[in-house]
Amino acid sequence: MNITKKFSRIAAALTAAVMALAMSAVAVNAQEISPAQNESASESSGNLQRFYFDKNLVNAGLDTGFSEKNDIDKDDPHFGWELGKFNLTGHTRVTEENTDNPVFLKNVGDTLTLWFKLDQDIDRLDGVDGLTISEDANGYDQYFGIKETNFKKGALIIRHSDYRNKDQEPVIYTDYLNSKAKKGSNTKVEIFEEGDYEVALDYEVERKTNFLFITNAEYFNYRVFFKFSVRNGNCMVYPFDASTKEELPNNAITPNGFYLDLAKSRYLDIDIKREVLLNGEDGLTEDVRFNTVAKDGDKYLSEGIYTISVRNKYTGQETQKKIYVGNDNLLKAYMTTGLSIKEIQDKVAKGAQINDDGTIVTVSETALASKENSQNNITELSKALPKASTEPASDINKKETPSDPFGGNLFYLLIACGSIPMIIAVITMIVVFKGGKNKKEKASAGVKAARNSKKKKN
Repeated sequence: MNITKKFSRIAAALTAAVMALAMSAVAVNAQEISPAQNESASESSGNLQRFYFDKNLVNAGLDTGFSEKNDIDKDDPHFGWELGKFNLTGHTRVTEENTDNPVFLKNVGDTLTLWFKLDQDIDRLDGVDGLTISEDANGYDQYFGIKETNFKKGALIIRHSDYRNKDQEPVIYTDYLNSKAKKGSNTKVEIFEEGDYEVALDYEVERKTNFLFITNAEYFNYRVFFKFSVRNGNCMVYPFDASTKEELPNNAITPNGFYLDLAKSRYLDIDIKREVLLNGEDGLTEDVRFNTVAKDGDKYLSEGIYTISVRNKYTGQETQKKIYVGNDNLLKAYMTTGLSIKEIQDKVAKGAQINDDGTIVTVSETALASKENSQNNITELSKALPKASTEPASDINKKETPSDPFGGNLFYLLIACGSIPMIIAVITMIVVFKGGKNKKEKASAGVKAARNSKKKKN
């Protein structure tokens, strides 16, 4: 009886220990594979956002250049498990998540990186003995045009197409699963810039079965394939002066012309319109000379007002800039003020002036400026003339009072006049007054002399 109890206790303890180990293993496995099992396309973790490429595995046949796309059914050795998952990080936003070609938007400073997370032991796939990644000594890829070569244990192939839709030579990483990745690790694959990308992972699986003393080996080819695009998320175009090479802001004026720089944002829609002035029946009128598409590096040297319209079709944002090329003040004002040509001409007819920067100064503003200049002249003149004496009144009375026909108020009269012409007029009046006085005195003296001479003769 005691032996039975002891045995029961030992069995219960062993059972509890086994259950605890099993629960611990489930928890560890959940931590390892939960990112790969996430069915949503993207996942955020703090500042890191991952996008997982899913449902892209096919049975590619055997030695067909990985060209077949066969479903993986229950009799397939790859049924019910995945080798791993590709994921992408570093993007700001992803659009069209439900299509076969997601578009990732990046801003300045963003670095997009493609990763592969291996979820299997390549020497014991799905935990099955005899199911391994095999060396594919005669592998080739029909889609990418890669000739027969030794793919070894998995070949990763990446091809980039630029904004001209020109395919570059595919980059091949042979023996990728054996030398690049370990189970449970997220392995960095590549850093991507703007363009379209195609990615394939070609690998061969070997399944060995034993019957008595005979070992049978079967081989299967599998392929993971997906596409995606990378675009800049901005909506900017940068015009530069054709001569000075300096960047021109919106509403800039340059006599030299300009050229466009897209800052490597090759997928923006850019339209440009040029307007000039023409002589018509009603005088000068604005006329559109062309309205067309533009591209990076285009140069514009002819006179006119250029309106540059930029649109990012992936974000829906639009930007517009205006640049004037030339020296016509009327066109400068047309661009700067936003007024029509007729409105500007009406203001000029009423005496308004156009500055070199395109701003308009009206008649009232000109009169105000003239008044301010006159007041400034008076102030400067008062500073230049001697100040009134601050001596005591008794001392001032003792001094000789200068001969002044205006009663000693000439100084104040000059200040009140406030202009040089008035000063000249006053001085002329003084000279005339003194000259007249001298002539009168001389005439009086002549009369007296004549009278005295007559008296002497008598």
